[in-house]
Amino acid sequence: MASMRHNRKRKRGRRRFSLLFKLLCAAALVAAATLGATVFFQVETIAVAGNSRYSSQEVIDASGVQVGDNLFQMNKNQISQRILQQLPYIGAVSPQRSLPSTLTIQVTEIAAAARIETYQDDPAPQEPEEEAVQEDSAAQGDSSGEGEEEPDSLADQPWLVSVSGKLLEPAAPSAGAPSVTGLTLLAPQAGTMAAVPQEQQYRLDALKELLSALEEMGQLEWVSSIDLTHSTWIGMRYRENFDARLPLGEDLSRSLSVLSQAVENTIQTRGDRAAGTMDLTQELADAIFTPAEG
Repeated sequence: MASMRHNRKRKRGRRRFSLLFKLLCAAALVAAATLGATVFFQVETIAVAGNSRYSSQEVIDASGVQVGDNLFQMNKNQISQRILQQLPYIGAVSPQRSLPSTLTIQVTEIAAAARIETYQDDPAPQEPEEEAVQEDSAAQGDSSGEGEEEPDSLADQPWLVSVSGKLLEPAAPSAGAPSVTGLTLLAPQAGTMAAVPQEQQYRLDALKELLSALEEMGQLEWVSSIDLTHSTWIGMRYRENFDARLPLGEDLSRSLSVLSQAVENTIQTRGDRAAGTMDLTQELADAIFTPAEG
């Protein structure tokens, strides 16, 4: 009996030793793999593909990656976000590792799809007492010269925006993108997404949907202006001679298809100089054309 107990103890001891040995081996392998990745997979070459507006060096500088960084310890999402924020005309980034020592940064550049003009919604009507208080406050401010707010120079100028709503840069006077009226940009900054007051959010959503549909149909260049100031429809100057009204809250891709066909039919019927309003908001027909006067 004593011999049997002794044998069982020896077997348990061997099993414990075997388990400990396996754990030590696994830890050693993990340490060796980590050390190998740290020592051997360092960035020696950074390549950039898909860029034309920005130089390769500008993209590399924006990425924050440097020669000598470890390929496996870098955060690809952070690299992408840094590039997207610092280089507004880049719309997508894909960092790709190529062992043993190359990082390739694939970028997709975007273009301006619209020009958001400066705009303020009409203020709500005020009670006479409120107006008197505001006038008195303004008078005091004028007399003291203190407490005046400096105008936000970035918010007081038009901005170029992409199809997705990304702000690209303040618009130059010669910018040829369609002008957009009806949005008040809040703290605009290049590389960020356009933000507007909550009551205008539906207008911004409609604008992005419209721009996306126009781009998909290859008709962005046919539009010179977009009016978002109406509560139930979008105004649009289309193909130079037509003022279009598209219903809000409906499929804008379908509305554009109806508009395009209606304009083509009108030109075929009335000639190349046909001009007027194409209204898609009426219930009697998909599109109703009203010729321009004169």
